[in-house]
Amino acid sequence: MTERCPLPSPPSSDVIQLAHGGGGRATWRLLHDHVLPALGLAGPALDAAALAPPPGARLAFTTDASVVRPLEFPGGNIGRLAVFGAVNDLAAAGARPLALSLSLILEEGLAMAVLHRVLASIADAAALAGVRVVTGDTKVVERGKADGLYTAVSGIGVVAPGVDVGPHRIRAGDVVVTTGDVGRHGVAILSVREGLGFEGVTSDCAPVTGLLDALLAADIELHCLRDPTRGGVSAVLHELAIDAGVAIAVHEPAIPIDPAVAAACELLGLDPLAMACEGRLLAIVPPAHADRAIAALRVHPDGARAAAIGVVESAPAGRVVATTVLGTRRVLDFSASEQLPRIC
Repeated sequence: MTERCPLPSPPSSDVIQLAHGGGGRATWRLLHDHVLPALGLAGPALDAAALAPPPGARLAFTTDASVVRPLEFPGGNIGRLAVFGAVNDLAAAGARPLALSLSLILEEGLAMAVLHRVLASIADAAALAGVRVVTGDTKVVERGKADGLYTAVSGIGVVAPGVDVGPHRIRAGDVVVTTGDVGRHGVAILSVREGLGFEGVTSDCAPVTGLLDALLAADIELHCLRDPTRGGVSAVLHELAIDAGVAIAVHEPAIPIDPAVAAACELLGLDPLAMACEGRLLAIVPPAHADRAIAALRVHPDGARAAAIGVVESAPAGRVVATTVLGTRRVLDFSASEQLPRIC
């Protein structure tokens, strides 16, 4: 008796299946029934978007991948993180975002409900940052190969007129300003991943575009900007000290740290200055502009805890030191590895 070859069954509407990445009808359905409507994209799905930047504009370009585990955490999820990661990198170059591309790597078995929540967060985050996702790509990999979902976002931004930021502009005497408290994202991820249940700790995942606008509107002379993500404030200051050939001295009592974050780090023996932020800027400005910069930032809701935390010194090049609450000085360690992996 001849056995009949069974017809392939349609992909489940509840979870991602390999067929969703095959390029056929299932892929078309995934894009047109789920991804494109969630992002507010109408019409055909194009492989590239034609953009018209303002005449004479200086463009900034960045790309940022997100592999955070778990996908959802207090204060956000991988979708929110993906958008703000790219947008904040543009802001750190003194640029306002113009357009984003989005790549999704989906794992077989991912619940459609999770994908919908992530896509909704991407749309909300883009709207909050004043930018649109204009093109992208979607792939599906085998079960167990992608922690459920990975993203890659590239962004193009327009550099504000007259802005020139970077380590080459850092000078001895400059002041280091943080736009808010530090270390919250890293502790929030640690808390939920390890089931530690630290109460009151949520990620600071947010766009910093409004903070940049506040500084520009106040006509602050910006020498350098950075967003302290992996490695936290400590890693960023070390990178800048090395690249600029200077030393940086921070005053630990002046650094805003949420009490719950400080308590969690003390309990676990972690340094909050090495814990990641996802909604903060470090601005290095000349001393005559420091007070005005802080005042301008504090008007913005996300800048209420802005503070001057340190100064640039001429030597020894590449060293970062911290004055403790006891008045002693300690050399900040430039960690060889991350205190907590897979956080962004």
